[in-house]
Amino acid sequence: MTLWRRIGARVSGLRVRLVLAFALLGVTTTVAVASGSYFQARTVILQQAQDAAVMSLTEQLTKIYPIAQLPPTQDDLELLAQRLSDRESFAVVVYRDLRAQGGSEAADPLTPELRQKVRDGRIAWQRVSLAGEPALLIGTQLALDRPDGTSRPSGVEVYSVRNLVPEQQSIDRLATRAWLTGGLSLVLAVLLALLSARGVLRPVRDLGRAARRLGEGDLTTRLRVRGADELADVARTFNDTAGTLERQVGELRRLESDARRFVADVSHELRTPLAAMTAVTDVLDEEAEHLPGDAGRAARLVSQETQNLTHLVNDLIEISRFDSGTARLALDDVDVAAAVTATLRIRGWLDRVRTELPPGVVARLDPRRLDVIVANLVGNAFRHGAEPVSVRLGADPDWVTVEVADRGPGLDPEVLPHVFDRLYKADTARTRSEGSGLGLAISWENARLHRHGERRGSLVAGNGAHGGAVFTLRLPRDTADTGGAR
Repeated sequence: MTLWRRIGARVSGLRVRLVLAFALLGVTTTVAVASGSYFQARTVILQQAQDAAVMSLTEQLTKIYPIAQLPPTQDDLELLAQRLSDRESFAVVVYRDLRAQGGSEAADPLTPELRQKVRDGRIAWQRVSLAGEPALLIGTQLALDRPDGTSRPSGVEVYSVRNLVPEQQSIDRLATRAWLTGGLSLVLAVLLALLSARGVLRPVRDLGRAARRLGEGDLTTRLRVRGADELADVARTFNDTAGTLERQVGELRRLESDARRFVADVSHELRTPLAAMTAVTDVLDEEAEHLPGDAGRAARLVSQETQNLTHLVNDLIEISRFDSGTARLALDDVDVAAAVTATLRIRGWLDRVRTELPPGVVARLDPRRLDVIVANLVGNAFRHGAEPVSVRLGADPDWVTVEVADRGPGLDPEVLPHVFDRLYKADTARTRSEGSGLGLAISWENARLHRHGERRGSLVAGNGAHGGAVFTLRLPRDTADTGGAR
């Protein structure tokens, strides 16, 4: 299908259309001019031959006019036919039932239509074919002078048959030249089309390549402006647009870099006071049970919020490592089933989660990041889904798959594209949540950090066939690349 699409694109390309347009114009013009010239020249050649033949016959008849006697004898007709015949033509003389033909043994060339016109007293001519060769047939009736100076038809019909082969050869040469001229015109039209297409398509191709480079992120791409036509205006507009885009993207990158640096700096600065606050909340947790009423509730609230703030700061620091490209894997050969079980046991979820963890699945992974991913997915299922929550492990020679599902309402189609966005809230009316809003984003980054050659880890969200959200983690079994490239 791709090959046919490429062929179709080339056939319908601008170069092909331009060449076809020029070729069609050249052919149309050549056919029109050559046809008109051919038919006009053919008419002129035949008319000249016809006029010359009529004039020659008239002159010859003048020399032998008038007729000596009527009715003529066969000998008279034979003599007249011989006198009117030469190397270029021969004559046929007819009087009633008598007939004489001089200088040729060709078949009778006379036609009823021509004879009728001659009998009516007119000079008539007709083009006929004799033995496969073109010929001009001219006929007239001799007149007989009366004593009073008038004349009357004598009944003697004289026909001159002139060979038109030389004229036909001239016409054929003219047709051949017309075809040659048409072919040369077509070749010239195609060459002009190719030159025009080259001149037009070069800036178009340059524009296409520049647009692709710009789309791939090379914001320094510029076009060379040639001339002062519309294509040059397009090139200047592209350069102005690319320059503006480069400045704007540069400013956005600078602002984004400043924002990331600010978040990282603030997160690191908050760790010291948070450590002190955590120490204080540990003491408050021990004394909360002994504090009266509101004081005990306030102590527990402070402790919980301090823990939430600590988690948020840790998540922000983790995100800043991904953004800066400094996140690295600490690979080890991991029994995936045992690692997932340990994650659930540490957090007290082992009795609440249905597991299908076949033993013996070993992969080279970062166990800490696998723990973070599974903990975030299961915790998200408890917070936003409904029990029972299930964790299933699958493997093949290339991939390890961990699927976390719940039986909640599932994910709205409008939410699915944004599930892994940072700080995204499906319910805009909900101002707070139990998590930091970064857990799924961190899990997605941790999954993609695992890679082996062209295979890269992934985390995908969806809905199960029987309701509930389903998160599928796929990690390559042999992760040889420990870099932090995103």
